[in-house]
Amino acid sequence: MNDILDILKDSVLDTLKLVPFLLVTYLLMEYLEHKMSEKTQAAVSRAGRYGPVIGGILGIIPQCGFSASAASLYSGRIISLGTLLAVFLSTSDEMLPIFISEKVGAAKIIEILLIKAVTAVIIGIAADIIVRMLRHEPTGIDIHCICEDDNCNCEEDGILKSAVKHTLQITLFIFIVSLALDTVMRFLGEDRLSEVFISVPVLGCVISSLVGLIPNCAASVVITELYISGIISAGAMISGLLTGSGIGLLVLFRTNKHRKKENIKIAFILLITGTVIGSIMEFMGISV
Repeated sequence: MNDILDILKDSVLDTLKLVPFLLVTYLLMEYLEHKMSEKTQAAVSRAGRYGPVIGGILGIIPQCGFSASAASLYSGRIISLGTLLAVFLSTSDEMLPIFISEKVGAAKIIEILLIKAVTAVIIGIAADIIVRMLRHEPTGIDIHCICEDDNCNCEEDGILKSAVKHTLQITLFIFIVSLALDTVMRFLGEDRLSEVFISVPVLGCVISSLVGLIPNCAASVVITELYISGIISAGAMISGLLTGSGIGLLVLFRTNKHRKKENIKIAFILLITGTVIGSIMEFMGISV
């Protein structure tokens, strides 16, 4: 009983100390979102063959619902497959605010973002080249831009209300993840848990990539917290963060619902990319 109370106490304290940093971070992110959202979408829409480069770079900027917007734009064939993949791969969802709240060094954050952006651009360009070689011409359909990030209604709520709402949502996710990790580490042991991922590097990357595919911000919270806790390696973290596109996949399956096989292929490309890049980092001993 005492162990359970200690775990609960530690989880609550660990979570509460992050709240001020999360709120400040989300206030800044919401400001950027309100100022840049339409400009970013317009830039991606007009990018043409440079779409993967523009999408990969702009994707690393924290913006609510950007991956969802990209999914809708692709469903209307306004952007290319490569541009969509670049946005999905570069988007980091909740990684950045958690890293900032945990006081992770700026150099490490920039390095992680660069790995994601470079990977996103390369995969995006390669995808567009292959599509052009196969001469697969997209068929246009009606486009209805969707922003349904957990019913956030960011535009209507305003900066402060949206920031508070996101802070509360992520605080809850962090508490649940922290409570689960603290419980497992207390009774199983951190060393034994980390061995599951470290003993078979590729397996760790595959598991992390699969977790990243979950269309919810909780996925990036779990992956980031596992990395910060030292349970998964940098390679496994990158695997999960590459496949994690927030609710982008969810919106894609809804707006591109008449092309389910295509949606599954896109998810598979994300999974393979995340697993391969993470595994390469593992075998080459690359850490961040």
